[in-house]
Amino acid sequence: MKHALYEDLKGRNVLITGGLGFLGRALCSEFANQGANLIILDKIAFDKEFIDDLRSRGVGAEFFQVDFESQDSRVNAINSIASKFLTLDVLINNAAFVGTTDVSGWAVPFQEQSIETWRKAIEVNLTTPFQLVQGLLENLRKSSQPAIINLGSIYGTLGPDWSLYEGTVMGNPAAYAASKGGLIQLSRWLATTLGPTIRVNSISPGGIERNQNPTFTEKYISKTPLKKMATESEIVSAILFLVSSSGSYITGQDIKVDGGWSAW
Repeated sequence: MKHALYEDLKGRNVLITGGLGFLGRALCSEFANQGANLIILDKIAFDKEFIDDLRSRGVGAEFFQVDFESQDSRVNAINSIASKFLTLDVLINNAAFVGTTDVSGWAVPFQEQSIETWRKAIEVNLTTPFQLVQGLLENLRKSSQPAIINLGSIYGTLGPDWSLYEGTVMGNPAAYAASKGGLIQLSRWLATTLGPTIRVNSISPGGIERNQNPTFTEKYISKTPLKKMATESEIVSAILFLVSSSGSYITGQDIKVDGGWSAW
C-alpha cells in the first residue's frame, strides 16, 4: 500500500516501542520514509542491518534494548532518551506481551491461565505505556504538536468468539483482553488530562494476516464485513494520519481498524 505523505512529520522525533516486531518494523520503515527520526525500543537484540537501512534514508535511528517486564530497565531507557532527545514529538506504545502457545499458563483454558503470565501481560501492555508517558512527559511538552498512540485491540472492547479457535492451538487469554481494555481507557484518561497540549488516541487493530491456522483465518474472514484480514500497512496508515496535522482535532478516541469486525 502506498502511504500518503505528511510533510509535517519530517524531522520529528518518533519513539516506537516493539520497533523490531512485525508492526513495529512497518511503522519504523514508513516513518523513515516520511523523514522522521526514530527512537526504537525492543526487548530483542540490536538489528544492525535494519537500523542501517533506516539511516540510509537520511533520518536518525537510535536503538535501545529494553526488558519491558522490568521497571529498572524501563527507567534506564527513559533516562537515556530524556537526556539525548530534549524534544519528543510522537510516542507510539506498540510493544505487547502476546505470548505463544509455548508460554505456560497463557493460551490455555481459563482455569489454567496463570497469575505469572497475567502479571507479565499487565506489566508490558499497560504499565509500560503508563511509565513511558509519565517519564517522557516533559520531552513531549516541548514539541509543537505532540501526539501519543497506544496500540489497543478489538479484544480490549469485545469478548472473544470461541468458535474461531475450535480445532486450533490458538487462544485468547483473559490477561490480554484486560490489559488492552485498560490501555484503551488509559488513553482516554490521558487525553483529558494532558490536553490541550498533547493529543492521545488508541488504535485497535483487528486480526492481522500472519499465516495463522487456515481454519481460524477462514472463520475470521467470514465474520468480517470486508472479508479479509488486515495488513501491517493498513494499521500504519491510520497511525500516520492520527499523529500528523491531519488528525489535529482528534483526541481521546479508540479507532478500530478491523475491517468492520466490530460493526455487526
